[in-house]
Amino acid sequence: MIELHKPLLFFDIESTGLSVLKDRIVEISFIKLLPDGSEHRREYLLNPTIPISPEATSVHGITNEMVKDKPTFDEVAHEIFDFIGNADLSGFNALKFDIPMLVEEFMRCNIDFDLASRDIVDVQLIFHKMEERTLAAAYRFYCDKELKNAHSATADTEATYEVFKKQIERYDQLKTSIKKISEFTGLNKRADLEGRIVFDDQGNEIFNFGKHKGRKVEEVFAKEPSYYNWMMEGDFAAYTKKVITDIRLRMLKKKFQS
Repeated sequence: MIELHKPLLFFDIESTGLSVLKDRIVEISFIKLLPDGSEHRREYLLNPTIPISPEATSVHGITNEMVKDKPTFDEVAHEIFDFIGNADLSGFNALKFDIPMLVEEFMRCNIDFDLASRDIVDVQLIFHKMEERTLAAAYRFYCDKELKNAHSATADTEATYEVFKKQIERYDQLKTSIKKISEFTGLNKRADLEGRIVFDDQGNEIFNFGKHKGRKVEEVFAKEPSYYNWMMEGDFAAYTKKVITDIRLRMLKKKFQS
Protein backbone atom coordinates (compact mmCIF):
# COMPACT_ATOMS: atom_id res chain seq x y z
CA MET A 1 0.00 0.00 0.00
CA ILE A 2 1.13 3.55 -0.66
CA GLU A 3 2.84 5.45 2.17
CA LEU A 4 0.50 7.99 3.74
CA HIS A 5 1.55 11.24 5.35
CA LYS A 6 -1.97 12.02 6.60
CA PRO A 7 -5.23 10.06 6.83
CA LEU A 8 -7.04 9.00 3.65
CA LEU A 9 -10.84 8.73 3.82
CA PHE A 10 -12.84 6.52 1.47
CA PHE A 11 -16.57 7.18 1.51
CA ASP A 12 -19.80 6.67 -0.40
CA ILE A 13 -23.19 8.34 -0.22
CA GLU A 14 -26.74 7.22 -0.97
CA SER A 15 -29.31 9.98 -1.27
CA THR A 16 -32.92 10.97 -1.89
CA GLY A 17 -32.12 11.75 -5.54
CA LEU A 18 -29.45 13.02 -7.91
CA SER A 19 -29.56 16.78 -7.27
CA VAL A 20 -26.65 17.98 -5.14
CA LEU A 21 -28.51 21.19 -4.37
CA LYS A 22 -31.98 19.82 -3.62
CA ASP A 23 -31.53 16.24 -2.43
CA ARG A 24 -30.21 14.94 0.90
CA ILE A 25 -28.05 12.12 2.23
CA VAL A 26 -29.82 9.01 3.52
CA GLU A 27 -26.77 6.78 4.03
CA ILE A 28 -23.05 7.46 4.27
CA SER A 29 -20.20 5.07 4.94
CA PHE A 30 -16.54 5.77 5.73
CA ILE A 31 -13.25 3.90 5.82
CA LYS A 32 -10.49 6.04 7.31
CA LEU A 33 -6.99 4.77 6.60
CA LEU A 34 -4.31 6.15 8.93
CA PRO A 35 -0.57 6.50 8.20
CA ASP A 36 0.16 3.68 10.66
CA GLY A 37 -1.93 1.32 8.49
CA SER A 38 -4.90 1.09 10.85
CA GLU A 39 -8.42 1.34 9.45
CA HIS A 40 -11.47 2.90 11.09
CA ARG A 41 -15.00 2.40 9.76
CA ARG A 42 -18.25 4.23 10.37
CA GLU A 43 -21.64 4.25 8.70
CA TYR A 44 -24.78 6.28 9.20
CA LEU A 45 -28.39 5.81 8.12
CA LEU A 46 -29.99 9.26 8.18
CA ASN A 47 -33.40 10.89 8.13
CA PRO A 48 -33.12 13.25 5.14
CA THR A 49 -36.13 15.34 6.29
CA ILE A 50 -37.49 15.18 2.73
CA PRO A 51 -39.08 12.23 0.90
CA ILE A 52 -36.84 9.68 -0.78
CA SER A 53 -37.78 9.48 -4.44
CA PRO A 54 -39.11 6.11 -5.68
CA GLU A 55 -36.33 6.13 -8.28
CA ALA A 56 -33.69 6.45 -5.57
CA THR A 57 -35.27 3.72 -3.44
CA SER A 58 -35.28 1.40 -6.45
CA VAL A 59 -31.50 1.85 -6.66
CA HIS A 60 -30.35 1.67 -3.03
CA GLY A 61 -33.34 -0.01 -1.38
CA ILE A 62 -33.70 2.55 1.43
CA THR A 63 -37.30 3.56 2.13
CA ASN A 64 -38.83 6.50 4.00
CA GLU A 65 -40.04 4.06 6.66
CA MET A 66 -36.47 2.83 7.27
CA VAL A 67 -35.11 6.31 8.06
CA LYS A 68 -38.04 8.04 9.77
CA ASP A 69 -36.58 7.48 13.27
CA LYS A 70 -32.93 7.94 12.31
CA PRO A 71 -30.90 11.07 13.17
CA THR A 72 -30.75 13.92 10.68
CA PHE A 73 -27.46 14.99 9.14
CA ASP A 74 -27.58 18.14 11.23
CA GLU A 75 -27.66 16.04 14.41
CA VAL A 76 -24.51 14.10 13.51
CA ALA A 77 -22.72 16.72 11.38
CA HIS A 78 -20.13 17.66 13.99
CA GLU A 79 -19.47 14.00 14.80
CA ILE A 80 -18.86 13.28 11.10
CA PHE A 81 -16.76 16.44 10.71
CA ASP A 82 -14.55 15.42 13.66
CA PHE A 83 -14.19 11.87 12.32
CA ILE A 84 -13.04 13.13 8.92
CA GLY A 85 -10.55 15.51 10.49
CA ASN A 86 -7.82 16.63 8.09
CA ALA A 87 -8.05 13.52 5.89
CA ASP A 88 -7.59 13.50 2.14
CA LEU A 89 -10.68 12.20 0.33
CA SER A 90 -11.32 9.28 -1.98
CA GLY A 91 -14.34 7.66 -3.58
CA PHE A 92 -15.72 6.30 -6.84
CA ASN A 93 -17.08 9.17 -8.98
CA ALA A 94 -16.70 11.19 -5.79
CA LEU A 95 -15.98 14.57 -7.33
CA LYS A 96 -19.15 14.68 -9.40
CA PHE A 97 -21.52 13.67 -6.62
CA ASP A 98 -20.38 12.39 -3.21
CA ILE A 99 -18.01 15.23 -2.29
CA PRO A 100 -20.32 18.05 -3.51
CA MET A 101 -23.25 16.42 -1.68
CA LEU A 102 -21.25 16.12 1.56
CA VAL A 103 -20.02 19.72 1.32
CA GLU A 104 -23.57 21.01 0.70
CA GLU A 105 -24.83 19.14 3.77
CA PHE A 106 -22.04 20.60 5.91
CA MET A 107 -22.69 24.11 4.64
CA ARG A 108 -26.40 23.81 5.47
CA CYS A 109 -25.20 23.20 9.04
CA ASN A 110 -22.90 26.25 8.88
CA ILE A 111 -19.82 24.02 8.93
CA ASP A 112 -17.04 25.23 6.64
CA PHE A 113 -15.59 22.02 5.23
CA ASP A 114 -12.22 23.07 3.81
CA LEU A 115 -11.18 21.36 0.58
CA ALA A 116 -8.19 23.55 -0.30
CA SER A 117 -5.90 21.67 2.08
CA ARG A 118 -7.05 18.21 0.98
CA ASP A 119 -5.98 16.03 -1.93
CA ILE A 120 -8.77 14.19 -3.72
CA VAL A 121 -8.37 10.79 -5.34
CA ASP A 122 -11.29 9.66 -7.49
CA VAL A 123 -10.83 5.93 -8.01
CA GLN A 124 -13.21 6.03 -10.98
CA LEU A 125 -10.97 8.50 -12.82
CA ILE A 126 -7.95 6.24 -12.32
CA PHE A 127 -9.97 3.33 -13.66
CA HIS A 128 -11.28 5.32 -16.63
CA LYS A 129 -7.80 6.49 -17.53
CA MET A 130 -6.55 2.91 -17.42
CA GLU A 131 -9.47 0.65 -18.32
CA GLU A 132 -12.75 2.55 -18.99
CA ARG A 133 -15.26 0.68 -16.79
CA THR A 134 -17.89 1.01 -14.01
CA LEU A 135 -17.41 0.25 -10.28
CA ALA A 136 -18.83 -3.28 -10.60
CA ALA A 137 -16.56 -3.96 -13.59
CA ALA A 138 -13.62 -2.35 -11.78
CA TYR A 139 -14.21 -4.61 -8.80
CA ARG A 140 -14.39 -7.62 -11.10
CA PHE A 141 -11.32 -6.51 -13.09
CA TYR A 142 -9.02 -5.63 -10.19
CA CYS A 143 -10.28 -7.87 -7.39
CA ASP A 144 -11.75 -10.78 -9.36
CA LYS A 145 -14.93 -10.54 -7.32
CA GLU A 146 -18.57 -9.79 -8.03
CA LEU A 147 -19.90 -6.66 -6.31
CA LYS A 148 -22.81 -7.69 -4.08
CA ASN A 149 -25.26 -5.15 -2.65
CA ALA A 150 -24.20 -2.51 -5.17
CA HIS A 151 -25.55 0.96 -4.32
CA SER A 152 -25.29 0.20 -0.63
CA ALA A 153 -22.98 2.91 0.75
CA THR A 154 -21.05 0.37 2.81
CA ALA A 155 -20.62 -2.13 -0.03
CA ASP A 156 -19.57 0.60 -2.49
CA THR A 157 -17.09 2.11 -0.01
CA GLU A 158 -15.51 -1.27 0.70
CA ALA A 159 -15.32 -2.04 -3.03
CA THR A 160 -13.77 1.35 -3.81
CA TYR A 161 -11.12 0.85 -1.13
CA GLU A 162 -10.29 -2.64 -2.42
CA VAL A 163 -10.08 -1.40 -6.02
CA PHE A 164 -7.75 1.43 -4.98
CA LYS A 165 -5.39 -1.00 -3.25
CA LYS A 166 -5.29 -3.16 -6.37
CA GLN A 167 -4.67 -0.11 -8.55
CA ILE A 168 -1.67 0.82 -6.41
CA GLU A 169 -0.31 -2.71 -6.81
CA ARG A 170 -0.89 -2.75 -10.59
CA TYR A 171 0.30 0.67 -11.74
CA ASP A 172 3.86 1.72 -10.91
CA GLN A 173 3.09 5.39 -11.66
CA LEU A 174 0.68 5.41 -8.71
CA LYS A 175 3.29 4.24 -6.19
CA THR A 176 4.12 7.80 -5.22
CA SER A 177 1.88 9.91 -2.99
CA ILE A 178 -1.75 10.92 -2.65
CA LYS A 179 -0.89 14.37 -4.01
CA LYS A 180 0.71 12.86 -7.13
CA ILE A 181 -2.27 10.56 -7.65
CA SER A 182 -4.60 13.54 -7.32
CA GLU A 183 -2.53 15.35 -9.95
CA PHE A 184 -2.64 12.24 -12.16
CA THR A 185 -6.44 12.31 -12.16
CA GLY A 186 -6.47 16.06 -12.86
CA LEU A 187 -8.56 17.00 -9.84
CA ASN A 188 -6.08 19.60 -8.64
CA LYS A 189 -7.01 21.77 -11.64
CA ARG A 190 -10.45 22.51 -10.21
CA ALA A 191 -10.98 25.52 -7.97
CA ASP A 192 -14.53 24.46 -7.15
CA LEU A 193 -16.12 21.02 -7.06
CA GLU A 194 -18.13 21.24 -10.26
CA GLY A 195 -15.23 22.41 -12.41
CA ARG A 196 -16.95 25.68 -13.23
CA ILE A 197 -13.83 27.49 -12.03
CA VAL A 198 -10.42 25.97 -12.73
CA PHE A 199 -6.78 26.95 -12.35
CA ASP A 200 -4.61 27.90 -15.31
CA ASP A 201 -0.90 26.99 -15.50
CA GLN A 202 -0.01 30.07 -13.44
CA GLY A 203 -2.47 29.20 -10.66
CA ASN A 204 -5.04 31.85 -11.58
CA GLU A 205 -8.72 31.02 -11.26
CA ILE A 206 -10.48 31.12 -14.63
CA PHE A 207 -14.07 30.52 -15.68
CA ASN A 208 -14.72 27.15 -17.29
CA PHE A 209 -18.30 27.83 -18.43
CA GLY A 210 -20.53 30.46 -19.97
CA LYS A 211 -19.76 33.65 -21.83
CA HIS A 212 -16.56 34.29 -19.86
CA LYS A 213 -15.08 30.82 -20.32
CA GLY A 214 -11.29 31.00 -20.38
CA ARG A 215 -11.11 34.43 -18.72
CA LYS A 216 -9.67 35.15 -15.28
CA VAL A 217 -12.29 35.43 -12.56
CA GLU A 218 -10.66 38.51 -11.04
CA GLU A 219 -10.58 40.22 -14.43
CA VAL A 220 -14.28 39.54 -15.03
CA PHE A 221 -15.34 40.66 -11.56
CA ALA A 222 -13.29 43.85 -11.91
CA LYS A 223 -14.88 44.78 -15.25
CA GLU A 224 -18.34 43.32 -14.65
CA PRO A 225 -19.14 43.28 -10.89
CA SER A 226 -22.73 42.30 -11.63
CA TYR A 227 -21.52 38.87 -12.79
CA TYR A 228 -20.51 38.07 -9.22
CA ASN A 229 -23.99 39.07 -8.01
CA TRP A 230 -25.59 36.99 -10.76
CA MET A 231 -23.68 33.92 -9.66
CA MET A 232 -24.43 34.45 -5.97
CA GLU A 233 -28.15 34.68 -6.73
CA GLY A 234 -28.10 31.83 -9.26
CA ASP A 235 -28.49 28.09 -9.04
CA PHE A 236 -24.85 27.35 -8.23
CA ALA A 237 -23.54 25.03 -5.54
CA ALA A 238 -22.74 26.56 -2.17
CA TYR A 239 -19.07 25.66 -2.52
CA THR A 240 -18.84 27.41 -5.90
CA LYS A 241 -20.31 30.51 -4.25
CA LYS A 242 -17.78 30.18 -1.44
CA VAL A 243 -14.93 30.06 -3.98
CA ILE A 244 -16.03 33.18 -5.84
CA THR A 245 -16.68 34.98 -2.55
CA ASP A 246 -13.13 34.19 -1.42
CA ILE A 247 -11.85 35.58 -4.73
CA ARG A 248 -13.98 38.71 -4.34
CA LEU A 249 -12.74 39.27 -0.79
CA ARG A 250 -9.16 38.79 -1.94
CA MET A 251 -9.71 41.46 -4.62
CA LEU A 252 -11.10 43.90 -2.05
CA LYS A 253 -8.15 43.26 0.26
CA LYS A 254 -5.71 44.02 -2.58
CA LYS A 255 -7.63 47.19 -3.37
CA PHE A 256 -7.47 48.51 0.19
CA GLN A 257 -3.77 47.62 0.51
CA SER A 258 -2.81 49.41 -2.69
